Amino acid sequence: MELKLRVGTFFILVGTGLLLLFVGSVMAHEINLLFLPLGFIALFIGFMLGRKRPTVESTRFAYLRKMNEQSRQRRQEKEKRNQEKGKNRK
Repeated sequence: MELKLRVGTFFILVGTGLLLLFVGSVMAHEINLLFLPLGFIALFIGFMLGRKRPTVESTRFAYLRKMNEQSRQRRQEKEKRNQEKGKNRK
């Protein structure tokens, strides 16, 4: 699976380079039309190969998510206790 993603990235880079060469040839007034379709084909192949990324659980902000979840649980418990106190008073 990883090889497929790397090959897809390679084709995206090649396609981008070919499109940049096409733009450069247009700016130089020596249009080379072969770069345009080859660039789009390479981009298409690259996006098709690299479109499915492996889903890995991000641990970047795990501590903050944990703290946020704990505070949310505490808030819910506090609201429950306040509602129970309100019912007991009536």
